[in-house]
Amino acid sequence: MSAPLQINPNVKNIQQVQNEKLARLAEQIKEDIRRGSIKSFKEVIDVSWGNPHNGGLKPQTFVRQVLAACVYPELLDSEQLEADVKQRAQKLLMCVGGSIGSYTNTAGIPEVVQGITEFISRRDGGVPCHPENIFISSGSQWCLSNILRVLVNTKALLPTAVLSPVPCHPTMMLSLTAEGVIPVPYHLCEEEGWALKGEELQRALQSAHGVCNPVALYVINPGNPAGLVQSRASIQEIIRFVYERRLFLLADEVYQDCVCGADSQFISYKQVLVEMGPPYSDSVELASFHSASKGMMGECGLRGGYVELVNVDPAVMEYIYMLFSMDICASLSGQMAIDLMTNPPQPDEPSYPLYWQEKEEIRRTLVHNARKAIEAVNLLVGFSCQPVHGGAFMFPRVNLPLRAIQSAQEAGLPPDMFYCMRLLEEVGLLVSPGCDYQQEKGTYHIRICIMVQEEILDELLRRLKIFHTKFMKEFS
Repeated sequence: MSAPLQINPNVKNIQQVQNEKLARLAEQIKEDIRRGSIKSFKEVIDVSWGNPHNGGLKPQTFVRQVLAACVYPELLDSEQLEADVKQRAQKLLMCVGGSIGSYTNTAGIPEVVQGITEFISRRDGGVPCHPENIFISSGSQWCLSNILRVLVNTKALLPTAVLSPVPCHPTMMLSLTAEGVIPVPYHLCEEEGWALKGEELQRALQSAHGVCNPVALYVINPGNPAGLVQSRASIQEIIRFVYERRLFLLADEVYQDCVCGADSQFISYKQVLVEMGPPYSDSVELASFHSASKGMMGECGLRGGYVELVNVDPAVMEYIYMLFSMDICASLSGQMAIDLMTNPPQPDEPSYPLYWQEKEEIRRTLVHNARKAIEAVNLLVGFSCQPVHGGAFMFPRVNLPLRAIQSAQEAGLPPDMFYCMRLLEEVGLLVSPGCDYQQEKGTYHIRICIMVQEEILDELLRRLKIFHTKFMKEFS
């Protein structure tokens, strides 16, 4: 008999997120409905992930038409496609030898990479951006994992650590565990709209003394799941903090075009860093992540993301290049989606009016949904939700009755997972439990994607109200 397989300890430490259990239960419920089982609902509403197309929002016509022509070039002869759609598809196909089935350079299609640099420079008010600092991968999380691998020092006396926000989306936590990195939690201040405070960062850093070696700070702006959009002053404070502590700055900015707060504005970490000037602008090491999966485009299934690296030593960049080359290249459909996101139709092109109309409709829906959902949830006894200024989610706190908490413990479940499971079983509403997001001990939350069609939002709020009223009556 052969010896048992020795699994990587880091992989063994990965814990399944509770939402995966809920997703499996949801599939079973869907199958039961297909087989004729009688439920109080006809279908499951899944708002547990940032998946806007699944939530009824339509893909952008320009994006899908260009991609369709790239996949099936015979469409270039169609009279149904606008001239600029055909021109963009032909240009992209020329970059890859005429077929979307080709390999590309490790860092990505050079013309797409160049387009990203021009997009970043426009976004940041003319701040220079260089193509050699851009790497495209199959989603921003893949980019992040590669950067983490470079930061880990397996021979150090203390394990490598990264300061990470609480709450934080679970895929980041999984990436840290997989790379053998210890997360050092810093808590966002819920009572102040999930504000990021410098004194809390200092507390977190001190808590790591003698336990682990923090090498980086991870920030999410706009926030996921909390919905905070950082001010310029807040970003400046973070940059000073990482400069003084010699930390690598990891900036997750994938929801940068999803700002719905009336007085909120997205400003990139790179723009603020450059505007602060020396010594910050020429010494703080920064990795900024963006993705075609998130934001207004919402092309989750195409898997395209990129990272821009700033002030990273050229010798280190060589190792980063080697890590990205292990994947050979990102999918061409994802790379092309990034090109369409960073270089959309211009006002003088025939596809622009429809593109602008569709994008503004998505933005209007997000603003409307953020306002309506928060108002509705805050009317429910036991719920409290901070304003959402950006991103695609709301993260309300649920003050669960003691009897509900005891019932959850008896069932061997985290209390908010118990709530979410009952919510799914009784009214067919799939949301994420706060326990997946490293929430502050003693608090319970749920995460709901609000980047959905307005009719779906109305229905999910109706179901939530019915369930919650019954749940509170049962356990109060």
